[in-house]
Amino acid sequence: MRRSKKLISIRGLNKDHNHHLKDLFKGAATMASVRPGPFQDFSEALLAKGIKPTMARLTLARKIAAVTLTLWKKGEISTPTN
Repeated sequence: MRRSKKLISIRGLNKDHNHHLKDLFKGAATMASVRPGPFQDFSEALLAKGIKPTMARLTLARKIAAVTLTLWKKGEISTPTN
């Protein structure tokens, strides 16, 4: 077994990431974590596991981004229910 000569890549976003989109998802995660709903429940469950609040918010932002990407790729339109 030999070690790969490939350079170790840094996890996360590179210097070319979209700052506006990142701020949008982080803001959405902040708002979703304080308003009642499934995202608040998800956030509270992370905090109950002992995850730091900043990491919980980042995880929530990633989940929101994943849901957004899935809906966008499928072309589904979400309509709010009252």
